[in-house]
Amino acid sequence: MNKFLKNERTVNIIIPVLAAILGLAAGAVIMFLGGYDPVVGYSSLLDGMIGSPKSVGEVIRAMTPLILAGIAVAFAFKTGLFNIGVEGQLLVGWLASVWVGYAFDLPKAIHLPLAILAAALAGALWGFIPGLLKARLKVHEVIVTIMMNYIALYTTSAIIKNFLYAGNEKSYNIKESASLASPFLASITDNSRLHYGIIIALLAALVMWFLLNKTAKGYELRAVGYNQHASRYAGMNVARDVVLSMAISGAFAGLAGAMEGLGTFQNMNSLSAFTGTGFDGIAVALLGGNNAVGIVLAAALFGGLKTAAPEMNFMADVPSELIDIVIALIIFFVASSYMIRWFFNRLSKEGK
Repeated sequence: MNKFLKNERTVNIIIPVLAAILGLAAGAVIMFLGGYDPVVGYSSLLDGMIGSPKSVGEVIRAMTPLILAGIAVAFAFKTGLFNIGVEGQLLVGWLASVWVGYAFDLPKAIHLPLAILAAALAGALWGFIPGLLKARLKVHEVIVTIMMNYIALYTTSAIIKNFLYAGNEKSYNIKESASLASPFLASITDNSRLHYGIIIALLAALVMWFLLNKTAKGYELRAVGYNQHASRYAGMNVARDVVLSMAISGAFAGLAGAMEGLGTFQNMNSLSAFTGTGFDGIAVALLGGNNAVGIVLAAALFGGLKTAAPEMNFMADVPSELIDIVIALIIFFVASSYMIRWFFNRLSKEGK
């Protein structure tokens, strides 16, 4: 037991799991204090997550952009940067994918990859700007990315209203040749909105893992994240790596937008508020320990909680806003991981 608790990798796995359990337990206490039955509430929540093929399809659909948003945050974090601008990068990626999906008449084998590539490039460009300012002028990326979220929100809204507006606060629909929608996946999940984007998201997680852990460039990016001064002394081009890291992070975020534009909605709303997916990506990366497998699992949990919240409200009369409280509690417990580590250290010492 003592050796088990001393294994850093094991502790890193246990902490997010415990954080999720503690968050759900605290949510149950709040539910009870509010006069609701936590057993009925969580039973309804579980039924809304996996109770039917459609529920499962919707959970997978919801987790798809969350995986990519989480990867975007985690990639930047692994290289010593904090990308708060995933939401804005997602929005410009969404717009770029919808524009390419609507404006061109091409065979599907060309049109769909082109629309996806456009989303990645748009997100990369939106990430490149704060990366360049960080590298050349030492402007903190958190400040720039936060401001660029609002620029993205109002710019995409203005472009839709002036150039792509189809009425009812939406852009024109993309053409079938650019769509990720799948009649087959819909048929086996009782007409859910599940689409082929989940394959892209899982491939992106694999790319992130391979790039950071199995390539020389990934080693260099991580080295810069650990210590820029030592990396510069070792001959690495720190400024270039900072820009590259933010651009790659933005590309992942842009792909998250493409999942919404080409998959779930087939268009883009003329947004007046943020989607929240980019910000949820921070929580997903945090809970997932900034590693690819953890991010996929965390996205599945968050996607399930968000899609099943209305079911809990409908079946158990529990306010769906409680799920936001549970998610916040999970993040709190992850952020307080030093307390859990202290507890494990105590157990380890007592086991000697």
